[in-house]
Amino acid sequence: MENIIIFTDLDATLLEHETYSFKDALPALNEIKKRNIPLVIVTSKTRKEVQQLIKDLGINEPFIVENGAAIFFPKNYRNFKIENCKEKDNYCVIELGKPYPYIREFVIKYQDEFGIKGFGDLSVEEIAKLTNLPLEKAKLAKEREYTEPFIIENGEKIKELEDIAKKYGLKITKGGRFYHLIGEGQDKGKAVKIAKEIFEKNLKTKVKTVALGDNKNDIPMLKEVDIPVLIPKANGKYEELNIPNLIKAKYPASKGWNEVVLNLLSNR
Repeated sequence: MENIIIFTDLDATLLEHETYSFKDALPALNEIKKRNIPLVIVTSKTRKEVQQLIKDLGINEPFIVENGAAIFFPKNYRNFKIENCKEKDNYCVIELGKPYPYIREFVIKYQDEFGIKGFGDLSVEEIAKLTNLPLEKAKLAKEREYTEPFIIENGEKIKELEDIAKKYGLKITKGGRFYHLIGEGQDKGKAVKIAKEIFEKNLKTKVKTVALGDNKNDIPMLKEVDIPVLIPKANGKYEELNIPNLIKAKYPASKGWNEVVLNLLSNR
């Protein structure tokens, strides 16, 4: 059987928007494990958050954090040889994003003028309230390495802020709950492309790629793969997107994720 890699967003895609549960996706997750298919998480979440989730999922695969800021391959993953990566803890890491202190400098400089508050300005309790996360998980969400999720008092000022951010080599992307200030040289699509090339180089064969996402910041990833899957939002509406081979899941979050993945695997 040809090699297949599944890339997936988390919030409101594999995980439920309100509860962060992946219970409804368990049949597909078990099938993926049974077939030894790499399931690569691609998220705006932090490394610490993803490490916790990977433990819960019972997998040990590469993952992409903070909107394409860095690709983490577990050390000695499938005996892959990976060029230009940094040894960091037990990972081989390829970094595309800016360092977090640089991003924070920008936020501090413009927060009064634009009425913005980043995760660095919010307490763990405030983040828990905004995200509906338990306190221990909100703490992990605050431990950022490359990007800053933020809220803004007046959404109409975003365009002006984007223009200023550009001069600093930064850009703004929109997630499900927050805007994200990220490095200009990163997005989920670029990170997925690099990860795919690493797999192909080491496996010495072409791979078939699938990606599942629901939001604006997932579009670069969906454009980068052979089979893009768009998950509807909780209200049943879809992000506006027009790309070839697009599959639209019938149901939001993990229920839709599960159905599409099982269908794709049963056809292979």
